[in-house]
Parts: sequence; C-alpha cells; structure tokens
Amino acid sequence: MARSLWERRGKARLRAVALIGIDGSGKTTQAHHLAEALTAAGRPATYHRNAGGRRWLGRLAQRLGRPDAERLVGRRGLLAVESLLRWLAIAAALLSCVVTGRTAVMDRYSACQYASIRAHGGQRWERLARAGYWMFPLPQVTFLLAVDPAEAYRRIERRGTDHETMSWLTAADTAYRTLPEFPTFVVVDAGRPPEEVARQIQDHLAAWLPAEQPAPAGQPAVGDPVPAGEPAPGGLVRGDAADRGAGRRLAAQARP
Repeated sequence: MARSLWERRGKARLRAVALIGIDGSGKTTQAHHLAEALTAAGRPATYHRNAGGRRWLGRLAQRLGRPDAERLVGRRGLLAVESLLRWLAIAAALLSCVVTGRTAVMDRYSACQYASIRAHGGQRWERLARAGYWMFPLPQVTFLLAVDPAEAYRRIERRGTDHETMSWLTAADTAYRTLPEFPTFVVVDAGRPPEEVARQIQDHLAAWLPAEQPAPAGQPAVGDPVPAGEPAPGGLVRGDAADRGAGRRLAAQARP
C-alpha cells in the first residue's frame, strides 16, 4: 500500500533524501541545511528527524543512576524501543510527503536501525527489523556521512548534550560499512568543514532540480553573476555570507 501510494506521486520528482551515519557525523545540521536549500531552489522540502529515542533513554538512565540506556532497559528492550519509535517516525514522515507533495529530507532512516542493531550484536533482531521496515520505500538518494570515530567523539564531547563511547562509535561505523545496502549509499567525507559537506551533498542533487530556463530579454540568466546586494533570479539576493551560499547554489538550478 505504502509503495503504491508513493509511486503514484511520480518517479521523476525528488521524493525523499536520507542522511545517515554515526552520531557526531553532522546528520542533523546537514539535513536542516538541505531542506532549506531545496526549498529555496523551488523544491519545497521538509526536515524529518527519525530518531529512535536512544539519546532520550540515555539521559533518563543517567537521571535514574544508570550509566546508559542499555543498562536501564536491557539490550533487547533498547532495540525494541528504538525500532518501534523509528518505525513510527519514518511512517509519519512518508505519509506527510505523500499528502503534501513536499520532498522529505530524512535525518536517519531504516539503515540507521539496522546499523544500530548490528553494533549491538543483535543479528536476529536485524532480521525482525527488516521484516517490519520492508514496506518503506528506499529514498532516491541516501547520503552516508562518513567521519572518523575519534572526530565524532570529539564533536559529541564539545556539544555536551550527551555522551558516546569510542567503542560504540567504532562499532557503529563498522556496522554501516557492512550493511548490504552500503554499495548504494553516496559516501560523503563528513570530516571536512560543514559548508564543504553541504556543497558536496547539494552538487550531487543538482540533477533532480528544475532545468535552467533562458532569462527574459534584459534580465540576467540564472547562474550569471549578480552584483552583491542586488536581487538574483528567483528572488534571492546575492551576498557574501557563507551560510547563504548553499541556497544560492541550488537556487541557480531553479526556474526564475
């Protein structure tokens, strides 16, 4: 049912993009940037955070005097809660995409659950999870944000909102790379500055954006240089701020 509804929307439209990777790889930051850039380019998009509740359970565990979520609910309990919460989040995101016609930018997807299960050593649970998630269509593009576990650990410690061990991050990194879906992922070097990561992601999606159209006589063509401070085609204003570069790159592909 979900597949037929999805396919009825048409195969040419960019329906969903997923960003996956270990904690600290920058998924949430890049997913927000991508949703904003696609919308600015004429492809209305919505950010969806398909979390499994592991971070929330970890905080609850610490408040209750337990070191982590697994010690609170057990390995089986953690995998069951993660799988259920992520399933519900993805289902809601896909339904929203079908109803609104907007592109769904997924911060985590089913592959994240499979990787989490593998990192916990629960291969039998992975088979059950795949049976439960089979109805979800694959995103047209899945970006794996690859970062060295040591760098991911430093980022997590800097943000100070949660904690992960090096052993877990290393196991999760290995899990992603051993998934059968790995050859279909677009691997992005997430160890580089965020603006460079965003540029690589958006450049890869350029083919999904509307074709460039000739500009009316007397107006600059889309993509032509525009003086700073003056409106560019599509209503954008060219400036020097780095955080607006992503929107301009994608907007240059949109119809004026």
